[in-house]
Amino acid sequence: MEADPPSMKGLNPAAIGVGIVVLGGLAAVCFPVILKQRKAADRTWAINRICNMGAMLLEFDSEYGGFPDDKTALEVQRVTKTPFTLTGPYSNDYFRQLLAGGGGKSELPFWCKTALSPDEPDEDFSTPAKALAPGEVGFSYIMASPTEGQSSKGEPSPPVVVAPSYQFRADWTFDPEPYTGKAVILRLDNSAEAFSIREDNRKISTGSGKTLGDTGEGTPWGTKMTPVLRAPQPR
Repeated sequence: MEADPPSMKGLNPAAIGVGIVVLGGLAAVCFPVILKQRKAADRTWAINRICNMGAMLLEFDSEYGGFPDDKTALEVQRVTKTPFTLTGPYSNDYFRQLLAGGGGKSELPFWCKTALSPDEPDEDFSTPAKALAPGEVGFSYIMASPTEGQSSKGEPSPPVVVAPSYQFRADWTFDPEPYTGKAVILRLDNSAEAFSIREDNRKISTGSGKTLGDTGEGTPWGTKMTPVLRAPQPR
């Protein structure tokens, strides 16, 4: 026979109440710490993923003469005969060039945990509809113009991949929640680092009062480039 559960008879209700309050207090103290640690781990994961993507971009650049854009899309389609959509308004569209023509064997390098991409991709890219489907990409892609990509042969400092965008919007605003107020950035030279997101406007600070979306003197783009941000495609 199973033993009867311990009886609560004889326990002091006041003591029970104090115990509950103590446990609640411990939870209130510990939970923010645990949450911060989890977000820091997610940021580290995102930096690792963005570096993997950097290696894929450099390999693609070496083979196709630049990072994914409208011109390289034509060459990837010609060489690989892929049925994937290779251009469009989203980073998913241009990242498919890396999946099809850049030796990509996994959807995972294109994913990082954000509010709109909380789950890892299913690794099924057997059809055009399944390849980097909405919600399977967490990174935004920065192009030199609406149709032209950047290249590793240029100035090494401009960013080319960044996360997490705010609500997957292409207006250079970023979400401070997933990575404890930070955004992760990949530069053209394949270096990656975390930058602070401003609380007042959700912009990424780049120094001297400038933000990542600013152009002109004192910005990563200088006076010769007006970059375009391609945000991920939401579900």
